[in-house]
Order: sequence, then structure tokens, then C-alpha cells
Amino acid sequence: MKKEYDLSKMKSRKNPYASKLKRPVTMRLGEDVINYFKDMAEDSGVPYQSLINLYLRDCISQHRKVDISWNQKP
Repeated sequence: MKKEYDLSKMKSRKNPYASKLKRPVTMRLGEDVINYFKDMAEDSGVPYQSLINLYLRDCISQHRKVDISWNQKP
């Protein structure tokens, strides 16, 4: 392997993975939710943020909808 490489003659091109990069967001999650995914992360060896992302991606692929019904008093 060379100590130095001359990259000045390389042709540049767009990163083919740029559209798949993750975007950082700030979310407020319950302590129980975080602990649940952290425990799962320890068991699986996958970072808990990745597990949350995988779970949410699964929700998208399964077209899951949240059923929220508020108890309203008349």
C-alpha cells in the first residue's frame, strides 16, 4: 500500500447512498420505552436507536395505524 495517493485525477460523482442517510431528530420518549429498547438492544447486540428505527419502519411497511380514542364525558 502506498503512503500517499494522488486523488487529483479522480472523477467525482454523487454519493449513491445519500438519499438513504438517516436524519437526526429530537424526540421525547418515555423512560419505559427507552428502557424497553435498551434491554432489547443488549439481548440482540443492535443499538437501541437502530431497533427503534427498525420498529417504526416495520410499522410503515405494515401500514399500522394508531387507534387513539379519548374518553370524553358528556
